[in-house]
Amino acid sequence: MTTASAPAKGSNKARVGVQRFGTFLSGMIMPNIAAFIAWGFITMLFIAVGWLGGWEPVAPLLGGFGNADVINWPGAMTAIALDENGDPFNQFVGLVGPMITYLLPLLIANTGGRMVYGERGGVVATIATMGVIVGTNIPMFLGAMIMGPFAAWVTKQMDKLWDGKIKPGFEMLVNNFSAGILGMILAIVGFFVFGPAIIWFSDVLGGAVAWLVSLSLLPLVSIIVEPAKVLFLNNAINHGVFTPLGIEQATETGKSILFLIEANPGPGLGLLLAFTFFGVGAARASAPGAIIIQFFGGIHEIYLPYALAKPMTILALIAGGATGVTTNMLLGGGLAFPAAPGSIIAVTAAAVSPAAGGIGNLLVVYLSVILAAAVTFIVAGIILRASRKRDLLAEADTFGAAIAQTEANKGKTSAAMDALRASDGRDRRAIRDADEALDKLETETETGGRADGGVLTTKTVKNIVFACDAGMGSSAMGASVLRNKIKKAGIEDVTVVNKAIAALDGSADLVITQNQLTDRARAQTPDAVHISVDNFMNSPRYDEVVELVRDQHGN
Repeated sequence: MTTASAPAKGSNKARVGVQRFGTFLSGMIMPNIAAFIAWGFITMLFIAVGWLGGWEPVAPLLGGFGNADVINWPGAMTAIALDENGDPFNQFVGLVGPMITYLLPLLIANTGGRMVYGERGGVVATIATMGVIVGTNIPMFLGAMIMGPFAAWVTKQMDKLWDGKIKPGFEMLVNNFSAGILGMILAIVGFFVFGPAIIWFSDVLGGAVAWLVSLSLLPLVSIIVEPAKVLFLNNAINHGVFTPLGIEQATETGKSILFLIEANPGPGLGLLLAFTFFGVGAARASAPGAIIIQFFGGIHEIYLPYALAKPMTILALIAGGATGVTTNMLLGGGLAFPAAPGSIIAVTAAAVSPAAGGIGNLLVVYLSVILAAAVTFIVAGIILRASRKRDLLAEADTFGAAIAQTEANKGKTSAAMDALRASDGRDRRAIRDADEALDKLETETETGGRADGGVLTTKTVKNIVFACDAGMGSSAMGASVLRNKIKKAGIEDVTVVNKAIAALDGSADLVITQNQLTDRARAQTPDAVHISVDNFMNSPRYDEVVELVRDQHGN
């Protein structure tokens, strides 16, 4: 059965709207992060100043700086280039240039198009974005993020014009030709209209960043970024602006400070250390474990309940973030490619690239992390010490409410939040029992007393899907938990996968979502059985699902 949440109102509705916009922007980037990382490693290894830049003839071929008239490698793509004396020669194209010029923007455009209008939208989006790419001389990430969804939306509107009006037998002809002709038109528009407009927009954004740097004001960005992280609004800022601009900077200078504004793990580390030494109760007990998850795993959401439990500590995060940005700005630190997730391991890999400055740059980045952590620790420590007596009295209620608020801000639960709940052993059973009782009451209310929270269905369940906003984080963990339970029960012919809600295609027999997302999932797959949970990692609903599937398949 399912439970429904009340619709957002007022400021909450506005926050949810911004979150959805941020989710849409990051949804175009995040599925393609592996491609960004692959490009970053290829650049780090094979460009002329890369770690393997002297490996003849592999580096000149892959890095795109080898002379085809000197290196005999027939069949490889070449282009006319000028040597130091201005004389033309045939230069291998390699992997680095084409990947950042064509592959990455086209992947983003295709993903954005699919998000708007499925495969058909993705195809037209890719065609249209090609026009934007060849109409400019800079990497078209912003262009792909705008043209991709726009082209898919136009395709969707076009299809509505003759929906149900095509004579039988002509569907494929009309669909293919209409998409091809529209893609051609949009590619031409992209070349002559979107390309120049995106160049202007990129110049404005880049100029704004350069202006902030020239006036030493870039650290002020932390005033926006750090509170946004606490409210889960960072995706709109980081992946919507910083990553595209950072890639453009990295192609010109080998690195970008913009990759570190949000991903620097220092402020979160400093806050968790402050709670470790000066916090009280459950927050203090769980902080050391949270440090490992945040600093080495890159799961920044783990420290957000601590900031919400003590909102004044957001000032410490701002101070620490600004310190890290200032350090990198003054000493020239930056990353060669995005660090995703924002762990010290990913930051190290992106900072040590020879193009970014090698070991020297890595030391600067490490210094920015250390100083950001130190400043956050000091400011947060002062704040926590000043209110320690009051916190000891109010500790029991505040931290648990902060975890709930963090999940409400994000719009879904996660394993990280569940781990924080579980850190206080005295309350784990009480919380679990209370959640189960609440689920039953909600289900009784929804069904008019016909059910008390059990899973009731006559539909044979063979395909179970966990769905969340992005389909990558909490739903993956929940699917893993249920998959293990089903395996231990000896059930073999049931699949358990995780997907984004937008990717639900009607093939699922049973869909499990966090209760605030159930209505959206039900709209996507109305014929499936829907189950709402509060806790993806440890819900009593899982045992009910296992029992249901065992009974069905046992019969």
